[in-house]
Amino acid sequence: MKYAMLVLKNLLRSKRRTFLTVFSIAVSLFIFSALVSMPTVASQVLADSASSVRISTHNKAGLTYSMPEAYKQRIASTPHVVAVVPESWFGGIYHDVNDQFPNLAIDPDQVDVMWDDWGISKHAFDEFKRLRTACLVGEGTMKRFNLHVGQQIQLRGTVYPFNVTLNIVGTMNGKAPPNFLLFRRDYLEEAAGRPGFVSNFWVRADKSENVPQVIAAIDAQFRNSSAETRSESEAVFIGNFLQSFRTFFRLAEILGVIVVITIGLVAANTAAMSIRERRGEIAVMRSIGFRSGTILALLLSESLLIGLAGGLLGCGAAYVVLKAFAVGSPAVGLTNLRMPPIVLIETLLAAGLIGLLSAWFPARSAARRNIVDALRMVA
Repeated sequence: MKYAMLVLKNLLRSKRRTFLTVFSIAVSLFIFSALVSMPTVASQVLADSASSVRISTHNKAGLTYSMPEAYKQRIASTPHVVAVVPESWFGGIYHDVNDQFPNLAIDPDQVDVMWDDWGISKHAFDEFKRLRTACLVGEGTMKRFNLHVGQQIQLRGTVYPFNVTLNIVGTMNGKAPPNFLLFRRDYLEEAAGRPGFVSNFWVRADKSENVPQVIAAIDAQFRNSSAETRSESEAVFIGNFLQSFRTFFRLAEILGVIVVITIGLVAANTAAMSIRERRGEIAVMRSIGFRSGTILALLLSESLLIGLAGGLLGCGAAYVVLKAFAVGSPAVGLTNLRMPPIVLIETLLAAGLIGLLSAWFPARSAARRNIVDALRMVA
């Protein structure tokens, strides 16, 4: 602690250089933390669904192909199945084409069994089952359009040639997708003339260890039928959606590392210039009794503080930007985008390493230089 004021004074000796160094590190670590947060969030989403007992059953030909709703009874009779909820994509918009968000129609009878972890109140479940025009809305969509429970809204059909008028009876939070809207499929079926087809069946198994058995049994039932099925665990189903982003996520990680290495080289050059200018001062300190280890520790402390200051600024800026971007982009499903704690730790660790490694070699050389030679070079 007795050297703290000395370190602080040396940092403030050239305020412009210190500020520019901190700022450059902050910008680079802002880019690093923002880029690394995206694949980390995707991995966290998959980890959260890894233990799920929910199964998605859709047409083997693809999600754009439908299946007969009569499959529901046959799936429900499969051993270890406790709930089946048919789902149909509506794809409506709220006001204009910029107001898009995922909206789907589902059967209401077992919705509370299927999604008991979505933070939906019992009252909302009951109202959803009672009212034919009821809908449940994610927190992100509620905030985006300033909606409230009890409000009546209208969705304009894009896939279907009609609109639906809905009453908000509750919100979804917890592990629910924050940008989703769910309404009743019987209402959609009536408006569409009861075509009797669904886009997807959500199936709930009794135990996670029985999920593979249920998947195999469902697909075996409909093999060689006119609409063969492909069943997947919830984690695999979500992972397939994220598959198209994997190349982007990997590129983001690589770019983040490149940015950190680049700014590390720049910081090393800055530290070398700063220490070179202070060779005479360091020689005088050595001559009046400062040990080389103490001088090395002082120089590294200055560089470490600069690195950590840049890291904190970069992390803080990335956290704010990611949060603002997530709130403003529910239409593309990024409302879960945030900076995970592990990214904060990684960024601060990178900041500390930039600070220490950039100054290590020039500081070690200056601290161990022969006093007479150092004074002669200054003179």
